Amino acid sequence: MNRPLPEDPMIRSLIKMAKKSQVSRRTFLSGTGGGAVALGLAACAGDAEIIAPEDISATDKTLNWSNWPFYIDEDDDGNYPTLVRFEEQFGIDVNYMVDYDDNNTYFAKVRDQLSLGQDIGADLVCPTEWMVSRWVSLGYVQEFNEANMPNKANVVASLANPDFDPGRKKSLPWQAGFAGIAYNTEKTGEVRTIEDLWRDDLNGRVVVLSEMRDTMGLLLMANGVDISGDWGNDEFNAAIDVLTEQVGRGQIRNVRGNSYTEDLVSEDALAAIGWSGDITLLNFEAGYEKWKFVFPESGATIWNDTFVVPVGSPRKTNAEILMNYYYQPEVAAEVAAWVNYVTPVEGAYEAAIAIDPELAENQLIFPNAETLSKVKAFKTLDSAEDNEYQAAFQAVVLGA
Repeated sequence: MNRPLPEDPMIRSLIKMAKKSQVSRRTFLSGTGGGAVALGLAACAGDAEIIAPEDISATDKTLNWSNWPFYIDEDDDGNYPTLVRFEEQFGIDVNYMVDYDDNNTYFAKVRDQLSLGQDIGADLVCPTEWMVSRWVSLGYVQEFNEANMPNKANVVASLANPDFDPGRKKSLPWQAGFAGIAYNTEKTGEVRTIEDLWRDDLNGRVVVLSEMRDTMGLLLMANGVDISGDWGNDEFNAAIDVLTEQVGRGQIRNVRGNSYTEDLVSEDALAAIGWSGDITLLNFEAGYEKWKFVFPESGATIWNDTFVVPVGSPRKTNAEILMNYYYQPEVAAEVAAWVNYVTPVEGAYEAAIAIDPELAENQLIFPNAETLSKVKAFKTLDSAEDNEYQAAFQAVVLGA
């Protein structure tokens, strides 16, 4: 159910001001977390089903939300305008916790509690989708009561039926972003393909991401592989050979997490495999388009950070009410303007047009069908594949 665009001039002003304060959540990730070897899927203890606790939302009007740093709209006083309005409208006090800084480390912290069905202290969490698939497969999340979430119908069609959660019964996207190529427009010529990164003039001046699914996803796509489709060890090994060669000959200077942006700013690196929001932020700080972010001709990767309700949460209804609120198009547009990533909410584009047409035409926030046709999501890996591919990737990373 869509609500009309708010007429409050303060809300409109906040969204217009948001472009002056865009901060990438990926910029503040742990520098080593992205490259950490993924934790293997824990074996389920027998066949026992993990039972969720009784929902006390009717009498406990609170909610604990764990999220990544700088991943919601924020004003100069440190308040979250959309969240403040949610609390006022629904009478639910939200404890917004900026404590999710890496998928693997967070999972390691809460895994034992999840396996026992205990409350981890968070009623909503936003892992990246490959980690969400793990939580779902292990029974660590609760199924939604869709009667509390009519706005769930606004999820964009391309995200509505992931293989790990058909129909989005247990997960709902929060924000998404792209991995592609970035290059210094002042120091090097145009970089349009992955192969361009291996040019002689860029020797020792390339940095790539320590997030396996993004770097290897782009290398696989450069080899003609549909990373969302049916592929296996042969294709992965061919791509890892490319990475090994370019690290070995010094073409790739570093394999880094969010700190790859430091190499770009210092100009130690002139080109990178990087994240869309980071490059927009760097250009904002520079005051002009010093770095250009492009989708390689072979395609870019897309990732999603996604709402789940942990199995031990006793406040599922409160969580559902909050997700429903953020799936209002005008609210989603306001958040997207601040975080500078892709909103998964149908209708947010039209809401943004009414507020700021320039914002609405930013393809890194509101990608159209043509843009989305150029990106692929890394397929869901099983436990064996995840461990094997992460180990192979780490072996190369440690040699960089």
